[in-house]
Amino acid sequence: MYILGISAYYHDSAAALLKDGHIIAAAQEERFTRIKHDAAFPRHALGFCLQQAGISLAEVDHIVFYDKPFLKFERLMETYLAFAPRGFKSFRMAMMVWIKEKLFQKKLLLDELKALDGGDNLAQRLLFSEHHQSHAASAFFPSPFENAAVLTMDGVGEWASTSLGIGQGNDLKLIKEIHFPHSLGLLYSAFTYYTGFKVNSGEYKVMGLAPYGEPKYAQTILDHLLDLKEDGSFRLDLSYFDYCTGLTMTNTKFDALFGGPPRTGEERLTQREMDLAASIQAVIEAAVLRLTRDIVKQTGQKNLCMAGGVALNCVANGKILRDGHVEKLWIQPAAGDAGGALGAALAVYHGFLDQPRQRDAQSGDAMQGAYLGPAFSQAEIEARLLAEGAHFETLTEEALLEACAQALAEGKAVGWFQGRMEFGPRALGGRSILGDPRSAEMQSTLNLKVKFRESFRPFAPSVLREDVATWFNLHEDSPYMLLVDDVAPPHRIAMTAAQQQLFGIEKLNVPRATIPAVTHVDYSARIQTVHAQTNPRYHALISRFKQKTGCPLVVNTSFNVRGEPIVCTPEDAFRCFMGTGIERLAVGNALLRKEHQDPQRLRDYSSQFALD
Repeated sequence: MYILGISAYYHDSAAALLKDGHIIAAAQEERFTRIKHDAAFPRHALGFCLQQAGISLAEVDHIVFYDKPFLKFERLMETYLAFAPRGFKSFRMAMMVWIKEKLFQKKLLLDELKALDGGDNLAQRLLFSEHHQSHAASAFFPSPFENAAVLTMDGVGEWASTSLGIGQGNDLKLIKEIHFPHSLGLLYSAFTYYTGFKVNSGEYKVMGLAPYGEPKYAQTILDHLLDLKEDGSFRLDLSYFDYCTGLTMTNTKFDALFGGPPRTGEERLTQREMDLAASIQAVIEAAVLRLTRDIVKQTGQKNLCMAGGVALNCVANGKILRDGHVEKLWIQPAAGDAGGALGAALAVYHGFLDQPRQRDAQSGDAMQGAYLGPAFSQAEIEARLLAEGAHFETLTEEALLEACAQALAEGKAVGWFQGRMEFGPRALGGRSILGDPRSAEMQSTLNLKVKFRESFRPFAPSVLREDVATWFNLHEDSPYMLLVDDVAPPHRIAMTAAQQQLFGIEKLNVPRATIPAVTHVDYSARIQTVHAQTNPRYHALISRFKQKTGCPLVVNTSFNVRGEPIVCTPEDAFRCFMGTGIERLAVGNALLRKEHQDPQRLRDYSSQFALD
């Protein structure tokens, strides 16, 4: 039995395919179209999933959309009626889109599917799952737990912005919800907008900026914006926000509360933005901890699964574990809307069809390390690279590992394109740019010369699972780079009295550890544990680097530049290689050296993509 899940028409469109409950493939549309957060119908991702299974769309038993458009339309109408006549301009703009497209979304979907030779009875095979049910299913059903509480938090689905569920075996029930317009996701997005970053794109920048500031405004947020109860339930004072009735997230009353208008565009970051980021991060952490503590108290469950955009806040996730109320935590690696495609399919297979769950004996969960996207044979890789005019040598695996580990030890940036592409926003050693974490210059080099992005942005370490507790305070698996914890004390460098007096971005160049390239200004790191079972070649590379240097970790950042989706094909990888400061590129067993390439193939990649 094949079930296809689809998410589309908001942001991060994706497709996912199950065969008898086993995840065959999953991918975001942006990786194929090269349009960041592409919201279009995911025909390329869908085509890949079918190709991976070797079937046609006509052979799919059920096709499931990740939310219910009519419930969203109901929310739009009720919101307007609640605030009328305020907000007529935004209502009119939204209605033009809804009447033209979304109100007839079922027909749009059927038309798209018919164009792909979807076969007979498409209308009968097309199903719809509620948004938070899709998120919850994506979190619980692939998890390693037989029983667990399930927490989903995002901006908003149809009505819910936060939901609590209980999962037992193949049964998942949502038992509690908080509804729009009250939303932790929208609150965080309001500060994303106010600090000058793009909503639904720049939230992780706010999280990365937070350690440079002090939470000076946290109490102001709690006094004026957010009524946060002891059990984690909350309400927003909507008079400070514009997202219900206007075209922006915040309004002039919000501006007055925080002492000025929003930062715009690429304006220089000031201490004010850093303190705002620290403040909203502290408030979100407090809210999430209250929610998770109450969940354990109310349900008696010590296992917790999470999904929704807020679940990508890996700093808060790390604090959930350290808080001690939750014993085991599992987070869907594609926690945002892309993962809704997978969750919708799983919700139908286990809930609607009452089928048993599947787990992977190697990875412990059903996500297979999140390596669910396209892969390329060595012959395909070589043909594609030759067509791009690339010069490469084909090595044995042993020689490739040696060459790449040596390049890393010499301080070179290495593009690493291996196996299946990751599903979700994180590069996990399939489509990664790697560096030496011991280098004091690597963080700024990768930001400014390779990624072309803001200098304050931290980088993550990929560490051998067997060595994680020696180098970090983390003792758990973190295969999906969704937990933050501190560098272990033996590897830290104490700050001088003068350094401790520094503020904001002045902290950036103060080395805090023997692995400065992955140590954030508060001694934290966003950790990926690398497992030999799920990614043997990546594990072998880091092991070889450890043999050479004594250091069992590497810098891992996504293989792209700012504003570009993560690379999908060998051609994408070569173009990014030739347009950035990456010095070595490993695509399968093909090794490319920058100095051996045709200079005419070099390109200015810094302005190739719209900034995110």
